[in-house]
Amino acid sequence: MFTGLVAALGQVASIEKRGDESRMSFASASLGLSDAQLGDSIAINGVCLTVVSKNDAQFAADVSAETLACTTLGALKLGSRVNLEKALLPTTRLGGHMVSGHVDGVATVAAIKQQGESIIINFDVPPQLSKYIAVKGSICVDGVSLTTNVVSDSGFVVNIIPHTQQQTIIGEYQQGSRVNIEVDVVARYLERLLQGAGSDGKQTTISREFLASQGFGD
Repeated sequence: MFTGLVAALGQVASIEKRGDESRMSFASASLGLSDAQLGDSIAINGVCLTVVSKNDAQFAADVSAETLACTTLGALKLGSRVNLEKALLPTTRLGGHMVSGHVDGVATVAAIKQQGESIIINFDVPPQLSKYIAVKGSICVDGVSLTTNVVSDSGFVVNIIPHTQQQTIIGEYQQGSRVNIEVDVVARYLERLLQGAGSDGKQTTISREFLASQGFGD
């Protein structure tokens, strides 16, 4: 699990194609890899990957065909800058929100405008994800925990303060940039609970009719 608080910026140091998959290495002078172990999880632009080799300056991870197809990692090139975050510890301050590193889809920057020292970014999201996004809710964009200010059927709007612009790759976004999106994990599980079957195997979808049958009225 992660917090969505980017710990360091890194860059792609190498890309080795392995059939439909890739092994990528990422370099960072400030992430601090001395305590990282083989098998540990590190989020790259919000994608949870497993460390397969490392030294004090960089680490490598294998990227599956599924991950390449469902995220923006397949578009990375040598030297591309990335957001990095090591998996949280039980003692970590949870300053963002609970992030799994399992990307739900790819969104597109629809518009960017300056507002004082901040920037306002409007993202278009795939139709199947819009239902999980709520006003003033949490969303993870390229591994960054953000709060949604405006939500529509086609996307959402966020405010990016100067610190976030400087410490993450969000400051490099342009209209048309593609980004990894992870919705709030609570929304995913809530949908599953509402649509799932009960212990008796019967459908338990909650509706007005179901609530009325259980004694809940207006």
